[in-house]
Amino acid sequence: MPNINFEPRRTNKSENKFYSALKKFLGKKSVKRLIFVVVFILICFFLFSFVKSNKQIIGIKTLSALNRFSSLLPITKDEQKELSVLNTLVDNFTQKDGKTKTFMLLLQNNMELRPGGGFLGQYAIIKIKDGEVLSSYFEDANLLDQRIQAKIPTPYPFERMMSLKNWKFRDSNFSPDFPTNVAKAEYFYRLSGRGSSDFDGVIAVNSQVLNDILKLTGPVTVPGYNVELNSDNAFLKLEELVEKQYIMNPSIDTQNRKAVMKQLLPIIINKLFTFGNISKLTELAHQEFRSKNVMVNFKDENLQALSASVFWTGEVAKDWGGDYLMMVDANMGALKTDYYMKREINYDIDLTTEKPTVNLEILYKNTAPYGDWRTSDYHTYMRLYLPKGAALLERTMVNNISAGEDFGKSWIGFMGHVLIGGQTDAKIKYELPADFPRDNYKLLIQKQSGVSDIPVKVHVKTKDGEFNQEQMMNSDLNFEVKQNTN
Repeated sequence: MPNINFEPRRTNKSENKFYSALKKFLGKKSVKRLIFVVVFILICFFLFSFVKSNKQIIGIKTLSALNRFSSLLPITKDEQKELSVLNTLVDNFTQKDGKTKTFMLLLQNNMELRPGGGFLGQYAIIKIKDGEVLSSYFEDANLLDQRIQAKIPTPYPFERMMSLKNWKFRDSNFSPDFPTNVAKAEYFYRLSGRGSSDFDGVIAVNSQVLNDILKLTGPVTVPGYNVELNSDNAFLKLEELVEKQYIMNPSIDTQNRKAVMKQLLPIIINKLFTFGNISKLTELAHQEFRSKNVMVNFKDENLQALSASVFWTGEVAKDWGGDYLMMVDANMGALKTDYYMKREINYDIDLTTEKPTVNLEILYKNTAPYGDWRTSDYHTYMRLYLPKGAALLERTMVNNISAGEDFGKSWIGFMGHVLIGGQTDAKIKYELPADFPRDNYKLLIQKQSGVSDIPVKVHVKTKDGEFNQEQMMNSDLNFEVKQNTN
């Protein structure tokens, strides 16, 4: 009988053992410094620019020493590799070479899901030199878009479902592939007249990171706003503070309506620096990269290749040789309904037919109790990325509106709708090419940035039997059926 295995594409275990080993090797103070590099430079690097108006020192030396001895520590090979990549990135950020490096930070709200994560509502430009933050600029994406005069046609779903005719910066993350979105964001940035888009790096951060941080630190309050933010309500409360008044009264000052963010970020940083459980901070760092809530893209080819080797670059897998699925939603309702959306995936493939046949079921549940200024019926443009040559056979509860090829994959686009308090059970049947490899079957399911906690059930029918596995998708998943050679 074949062996079966279904697991995250990358696994990182034993954070507590990892921390204990580091503590013994370096001492508690150095371990804290290391973890702060992991959490702040690679997850919340953009926070540095809002802490103080003076220069921020971000250099650290202990990581280089740790990298040299990581092979002696009781950690996995994946963790050793991550430490090596971290060391290279931090050395690049902090080296005193007299060169100014410029980074663009894309702040995405995944309560309004887009293919590249969340709606791109804000961005920042950070300049560093010799390990110090020289300057920072933070702006609402709508203000940048107001300066774009060029008439760039939108991708068809925007026009069909939202009546948008002009494509701009805020909608630039329409691809599930982060490098593609980076190129598009830089293009619109140039069109705005803000200046050169010759950035050394672009980093995307989803708003889910804030909730995850508050799970560790506990609630926070922002002076002057009379509101407590916690891991359950942070999304909703911030939306009320920065969106509701603007929607109800569009004449208010749009430049300063998100000032609460600038006051909140230093508070969060202070909370993290006084947080006692260092191992949980380590786990948080791993979690945000695995879930693609943080993605990086560097102009330096070596840095980009290193980041890609640990799956931090948000790329669609182009070199995967087996079966493949990526489900990509784009919220076309212009509201924050994704906060209430739940999804389930059932993947059923029959490898015994002339052409392998897949029955894919995607259950959408809209758990919103009622509609208001930020919540409505859910309207999605959903794309399925499949092995090249896949052909649609049947569909139920979705409208097929487009198809094509990209990233070495075939894709099919659908419109779907889910009423408040209701659910839509989308069923899609397609076939793979006749020459699709059936021995030692393997399936990669890539997770879209901005979604989490999706139950996945896989059923595989082969000539040797039928096999079932279940997994919660919070990162990319692998499923394999290996033939025994005995």
